[in-house]
Amino acid sequence: MNDKRFIIEIGFGVDQHGHNNDCTNASIKAIKNAISNNCLTGLSEICGIDGPEELLKMKVHIKLGVPFPNNISKAKVLKAVPFGVKSLEVVKGGLLAEGIMIKELGDTSSNIIICNAAITVSIKL
Repeated sequence: MNDKRFIIEIGFGVDQHGHNNDCTNASIKAIKNAISNNCLTGLSEICGIDGPEELLKMKVHIKLGVPFPNNISKAKVLKAVPFGVKSLEVVKGGLLAEGIMIKELGDTSSNIIICNAAITVSIKL
């Protein structure tokens, strides 16, 4: 049996205070944006996946487009996905916008970091 794509979820996230050009917070928001408006009822009703053990087996591939691909905490980002066998691909993308630097908030730049997420959930049929 081969894994088949069940759904692709798309999201974006923004960090208005891009401390040290770290893309982690915006990436987590992008992932949460992608998965927050979906209810995967088809997993149980169509595919027969029932129970947390089987949910843990579904494959979840996260592809992120971020302005600074080398400046991200992969471990923190992966925790944003609650279930499945997770994989992460980070590519150069997203967007930088000019904001304001507020030193009292700990800002180290005026960058607004915008990241994109495409999350593919695959299951074995």
